[in-house]
Amino acid sequence: MTTLNRVAGADRSMLALAGVLVALIVANGLIDSNFLSLDQLRNTLLVTAPLALLAGGQTLCMLTGGIDLSVAMTATAAAYVAGVQSSQGPAIAITSGLLVGLGVGLVNGLAIGVFGVNPLIMTLGMSGILTGLLTVGSQTFLGGATRMSELVLELGGGTIIGPIPWNLLVWLLLGSALVVGLRRTGLGRLIYAVGANREACRLAGVRIWQVETAVYTLCALLAAVAGILIGGRSGSVDLQLAGTSLLPSIAAAVIGGTSIFGGIGGYTGTILGALILAVLDTMLNLLTVDEPVKQILYGAIILSLAWVYARSAALRQ
Repeated sequence: MTTLNRVAGADRSMLALAGVLVALIVANGLIDSNFLSLDQLRNTLLVTAPLALLAGGQTLCMLTGGIDLSVAMTATAAAYVAGVQSSQGPAIAITSGLLVGLGVGLVNGLAIGVFGVNPLIMTLGMSGILTGLLTVGSQTFLGGATRMSELVLELGGGTIIGPIPWNLLVWLLLGSALVVGLRRTGLGRLIYAVGANREACRLAGVRIWQVETAVYTLCALLAAVAGILIGGRSGSVDLQLAGTSLLPSIAAAVIGGTSIFGGIGGYTGTILGALILAVLDTMLNLLTVDEPVKQILYGAIILSLAWVYARSAALRQ
């Protein structure tokens, strides 16, 4: 009966999120009739895909009871390296960007899983390290043009047909792998188990460090892909490329029903959360709201929902 209640509750949450999304779309349509055009649909999807990938990584981390505060700088670093290497060809450029994500994820995961560093402290520190490396590197070993290759420009900002951008295809492929992976694979079940009861997993012989290393590596790789797509959309890269994406990536996961305490949630809800934030961002742009005010709003959303989850957890005990 408990399982049935949880399923019913999850279904109601998805319906509620879908209702919020529809309400925001209608509100945007009333503010600006052009919002319902095919061009605006394309623009919304271009924004949503990278955000949803960043939020997918946050979902994985939060399901284990952690968080990754370095995703924005990982995305920026991956895109910056890909831009610098564009003269070597798109294959080398994209591979170089992904290797940045792989390296950052492995360092984060091993530090958290093996050495027991708190995820918040570790990833915040990693964000600072990446900021420093990029600042110094842009003047020395990473100097040069940061114009993205034609392939990346097409993936990040090009269109397949009509209003459907190429980055939507990238998102669908990786997003489908996330949904199936969490629901159908052994790693997915272990991610939920670690988040739900770490001590029980340890006593059962689960190698928690391996799960956490895999989670933070996947998170950083998703951030690297998102950064490359953002760079492809903007055309060139600077050190502030994805700097404002951190709070939205967390907010999308939290809005989608992923608990910051671990073990509860999933990527399906995160997808709706990312769509809601993308449409909300469009509304705020139409209302000429400044970026600092947006960040305040995203922070307020996270804090409010965190309070709700804390209250719910207290009531269950």
